[in-house]
Amino acid sequence: MRVPRHVAGALLLLLLAACGPPPLGEIPAGTVTDWPAYGAAPGGTHFSRADQITPENVAHLEVAWEHRSGDIRQAQMGEQRYLPQSSLQVTPIVVDDRLYYCSPFNKVFALNAETGEALWSHDPEVDREDPFMANCRGVSSWQSGDEGFCEHRILVGTLDARLIALDAETGELCTDFGDGGEVDISHGLSAHNPVEYAITSPPAILGDRVISGAQVLDNVRVDVPSGVVRAYDIRSGELLWVWNPVPPGSAERNPDGTFLSGTTNVWSMIAADPERDMVYVPTGNTSPDYYGGHRGDLDYYSSSVVALHGETGEVAWHYQMVHHDVWDYDIPAQPTLVDMKVNGKTVPAVVQVTKMGMTFALHRDTGEPLWPVEERPVSQQGAVPEETLSPTQPFPTHIPHLIQPPLTPEDAWGMILWDKWQCADKIAGWNNGGFYTPPSLQGSINFPSNGGGNNWGSPAIHPDSRVMVVYTNHVPGQTRLIPREQCEGIAQQQRGTPYCVETGWLMSPLGVPCSEPPWGTLDAIDLEAGKLLWRVPLGTTRNMAPFPFWWIKGLPGFGAPMITTTGLVFSGISNEHVFRAFALENGEELWRAELPTAANALPLTYQTRAAGRQFVVVAAGGHWGGGSPAGDHLIAFALPERSD
Repeated sequence: MRVPRHVAGALLLLLLAACGPPPLGEIPAGTVTDWPAYGAAPGGTHFSRADQITPENVAHLEVAWEHRSGDIRQAQMGEQRYLPQSSLQVTPIVVDDRLYYCSPFNKVFALNAETGEALWSHDPEVDREDPFMANCRGVSSWQSGDEGFCEHRILVGTLDARLIALDAETGELCTDFGDGGEVDISHGLSAHNPVEYAITSPPAILGDRVISGAQVLDNVRVDVPSGVVRAYDIRSGELLWVWNPVPPGSAERNPDGTFLSGTTNVWSMIAADPERDMVYVPTGNTSPDYYGGHRGDLDYYSSSVVALHGETGEVAWHYQMVHHDVWDYDIPAQPTLVDMKVNGKTVPAVVQVTKMGMTFALHRDTGEPLWPVEERPVSQQGAVPEETLSPTQPFPTHIPHLIQPPLTPEDAWGMILWDKWQCADKIAGWNNGGFYTPPSLQGSINFPSNGGGNNWGSPAIHPDSRVMVVYTNHVPGQTRLIPREQCEGIAQQQRGTPYCVETGWLMSPLGVPCSEPPWGTLDAIDLEAGKLLWRVPLGTTRNMAPFPFWWIKGLPGFGAPMITTTGLVFSGISNEHVFRAFALENGEELWRAELPTAANALPLTYQTRAAGRQFVVVAAGGHWGGGSPAGDHLIAFALPERSD
C-alpha cells in the first residue's frame, strides 16, 4: 500500500520534531551582565545573572565565534627530556565590551566580546622549550575609576614567575609598575630550578593591591622554594607585604636571608572580600607530598584555608582540613564566598570543597565551622617508622561526603572477569584502611586519589538557593614509598627524605580504573539542607576508547561547572570532546556540542548590550593528564541572532 505524499510528509515532520529541539520561539531581551573575575566574582561562585539563555531555548545554542591563539605545544619526547603538552585551562574575563584571556604560555589577548575579533595581544616571551606544565588559568582586571593610559589594567602571572601589568585599551606595558611593567616575584627565594616555581592562577585584586601565590613543583625535594604569598601596589609594583606560611613565632628566613624553604604554597585561586578587606587563600601541603617525618611544625598552615588582612598580610584565622597531609590532599579550589542561612540567621560563609570529596562551610569572620566537624580516628597501618601521622582527621557532618571509602575486593571492576579478578587481588594485597590510609612500602590504596574528589575547577554555587554543583572524581589512587637506595630512575625523588615515591591511579591490566563506573559525576547539593539533590555521570568513553567501548558513562579527570540564574549548568570534562548544559533542577542533559578537543576549563557567560546576545564561552585545549590533545580553541556559543 502506498502512503499518500501529504501523509508521508507529515510523518517525516513529526519524526524530525521528535528528534530535534523544541521550536525556538521568541528570544528574551536578556540582562546586561559581565564576568569581571575568574570565578565571576572576586569570591568565586561561578554564577551569572545573565538570563537570555533558558532551559527552554538552550538546545538552540550555536557557535557564534572562535578565537585561536596558535600558542600551544604538543608533547615532545626526546632522549634527554620530556616536554609535556600545553593545556588551555583559562577562564577569560569580560569587562565592559571586551574579553581578556591568556594562552598556556602567558600570551594575553583582548577580543571584542561580541565578535571574537582580536584587538591586541601581548607576548611576555616565556621560553617554550622549558619543561613547564604549561597553563595559565586567567588574568585579572583593575580599574581606577579614571580615564587614561593604564587606568584600567590587566594583570597576568607567568610561568617564569613574573607579574605583568598591561593597559587594557592598548595592551602596552604599564611602565610605572615595577621594572618597566613587570615584577619578578621570585625575589627573595632560595636557589632553585626555574621550572620549580611558576604562577598558573590569576592574581587576586583587593583595592589597589594585587596579591599572588605561586605553584611550587611537587615531590622534588624538601627544600623547595618558599610558598610565600605577596601583595604589591597595583600602580607602582612596590612590595607591600609578604606572608610566609610558617608557624607563629617561627623563623621566616633561611640562614642566608632568603625566605624559609619548604613551606606550603598557594597555587590555586585566591578569593577576595573587599567589604572585609580580606583575602582567603587555599594552601597546598608541605613539601614533599607523601612523606612528612622531617616537617616538624611546618604543617601548621598546610592544607588549610587561611584568612589574611589585606592591609598587612597578617593572619586573621585559619582552618586546617587535613592534618599532617601525606596524601597530596592540598586545598585545590578557590574558596567560595556566599551568605548562608544557619538556624534562621544569615551568616557570611566560606565554602571549601576538597580532594577528599568533603565540603567545609566556615564563618567568614572567624573560621568557625557553621555545622559540627568531628575529629575521627583514621588508619595508621603500614606507615613507615620515620613518619608521625595525625591520629585523627576532621570530618564535616552536615554536608554529604561525595566519596565513600573503603574500596573492597568485592567492589573491584574490570572490562572482563580476568581484569576484575586482577583488580580484586590488588585491592586485597595492598595497604587499604579507608580514608587517609598512610603511604607505605607495601603500596597503599588512596580513595579518593590525589586528583580528588573535587579539584581546582569547582564549585559553582547559586547564591539565592545555596545549591552547589561540583565535579567529583571517583577513581582510587595508589601510592608506594621506595627506600632511598632503590630510587635510581624514579621520577618523584622526594630528595632529603628516606623515600622516593611512585603514584598513580589504581588501574586494571587493561588500563581501566579498578572501581566501578561512573568514574566522574556532576553532583548537586543543597548546602543548607545538607542534602544531595542529584548525581549524573559526566562524559563518556567515546574519545578515550576504541569502538565498541564507547558506552561507559562518567569519566575521571577534571571538570568545572558554571550556573546561570535561569537554572542552567554548563560543564566540560578533561577526557571528552563535548560541552554540555544541564538543568539545575534535576541534572537532565538539555544540550551538548562537539568540540575539537576536551574542555576542562571553567566556562563563562555574559551579555554586553541590552539589544545583544548572551554568550557562553569555553576554552577547549586538552589536558596533559587526560589523553586529550593540546588545542587553542576559545569557542563562543549563543542563540541565533534575532531577526528584528
